[in-house]
Amino acid sequence: MIKIDIHNHILPQSWPNLKERYGYDGFIEMEECCDGSGKSRMMKNGQLFRVVEKNCYNLEERLKEMDATGVTIQVLSTVPVMFSYWAKAEDTLDLSRILNDDLARSVSKYPHRFRAFGTLPMQAPEMAAVELKRCVNELGFVGVQIGSHINEWNLDAPELYPVWQAAEDVDCAIFVHPWDMQLDGRHSKYWLPWLVGMPAETCTAICCMIFGGVLKKFPKLKVCFAHGGGSFPFTVGRIAHGFEARPDLCAVSCDVNPMDYLGRIYTDTLVHEANALDLLLNTIGQDHVILGTDYPFPLGDLTAGSAIESSQALSSDVKKKLFHGNGMKFLNIKLDK
Repeated sequence: MIKIDIHNHILPQSWPNLKERYGYDGFIEMEECCDGSGKSRMMKNGQLFRVVEKNCYNLEERLKEMDATGVTIQVLSTVPVMFSYWAKAEDTLDLSRILNDDLARSVSKYPHRFRAFGTLPMQAPEMAAVELKRCVNELGFVGVQIGSHINEWNLDAPELYPVWQAAEDVDCAIFVHPWDMQLDGRHSKYWLPWLVGMPAETCTAICCMIFGGVLKKFPKLKVCFAHGGGSFPFTVGRIAHGFEARPDLCAVSCDVNPMDYLGRIYTDTLVHEANALDLLLNTIGQDHVILGTDYPFPLGDLTAGSAIESSQALSSDVKKKLFHGNGMKFLNIKLDK
């Protein structure tokens, strides 16, 4: 069965020393491990951020693993820590162009196996809108990946309207990924930022786009949320009840019940458990859930939906929708026969 994986991450083989390029620290640098493993260390401010395998930057290694799990196409996107929304806007734009140009080279090398989501300097929305249009019109990308918030802005911030308008103008899909979770204090143990923080971040992003009227103001905007929409599918009943019970607090910017947007937003399939997938499909809708693996990271579905493929509860038609039909519609792509 054809599989289009909308959620995975990749890094360039190398990039410039960003501290030297921009004159200040805080950016990710890559150091190759010296043990012959092919692994590399992502370093931030001289501290280890993450060790990555060769498949995080080597296309041929990635293709082998895609073939092994039956993935036809990956929609490549950067690792969220590279967003760098905290940096000077002109520097984040420069870094975004470095990353986007590298993504374009990867797609050009294997056009039948890869598509791409660009990254943007979202802290400077006018710059971001220009780069979004370059990604679509010049680089041929199917969309962009953005964070669940932009520094102190939630996704309902009016400052971000130029990005949403640009996305509508060029029919650009938006993939929202949680990032910049609280790492210290009560969240400093048990990997809580990734296990608890990420689902909450994604739910917050969805609520802000709904309550803030973004989806009403931009009716053609196509948005997909990572990790099965986080905690939103499980809590949407509570969210809608709050909208009805306390409109003075919830309905201050938009008069549309959150339930009315079910069937409008998309999520990926990455929920890790059969009952959760059933809930996701019943809540978000079978036509709005798309295969996503979070490859190549360990919290992802590195079997690329094998549990879906082998499920006796899901019909063949539903599996086709999850694996490629919904993705093709969301990304507005057609596959070569």
